[in-house]
Amino acid sequence: MVPRKPAVQLSREQVASALAPFLADLSISEAHISQIQRYIGTLLSWNQSVSLTSIEDPLEIVTRHFGESIFAASLLPIRLGRLADVGSGAGFPGLPLRIVSQVLKVVLLEPNLKKCGFLNEVKGALGMDDVEVRRCRYEEYRSDREEFDFVCARALGGYRPLLRWARNVLKPQGRVVLWLGADDALMISRTSGWLWELPARIPESHKRFVLIGRREP
Repeated sequence: MVPRKPAVQLSREQVASALAPFLADLSISEAHISQIQRYIGTLLSWNQSVSLTSIEDPLEIVTRHFGESIFAASLLPIRLGRLADVGSGAGFPGLPLRIVSQVLKVVLLEPNLKKCGFLNEVKGALGMDDVEVRRCRYEEYRSDREEFDFVCARALGGYRPLLRWARNVLKPQGRVVLWLGADDALMISRTSGWLWELPARIPESHKRFVLIGRREP
């Protein structure tokens, strides 16, 4: 049995203050904060028996997981459309982006059975019945059409195979959004066949960046 939701000690004011550096012109509502609080409670409970995050401090979870994920929505309009979160793990970045973009359609691709169980519990707790949890590696996800506006991956590694896959599932003006370190950002931004924006340094970090690109016509 997975233990259920220990109390989360963070107040709404603490959550809002921790997220502020990552928001730019975005706004966080009371409803968003409530969802984040429930999410953290579920995450910390499951993390006692399933390895979901090495971070145990709730405030650091807000900044490192929620803030860094939501930061991408300040760089491009991830508000509408369909998003694939590759190697979703504990749901980052896909679910935080869904929290601040209620009409965003999200598909979480995760091969681990226990992590998929966690993702399904979180989406139920947050009332996100339209979020899809697919238990598969991204290479196994088959589509006969270009169906995604965004393909996202956070600290996944193996980016060249991912980019080859993304070319086949992204819509013509779709974007790939990657959370990675400085060296990987520099290397990937030289990948041919893609048009890359300058890497955007994640607030409160010197070594982590968000890199956004689209395939060349």
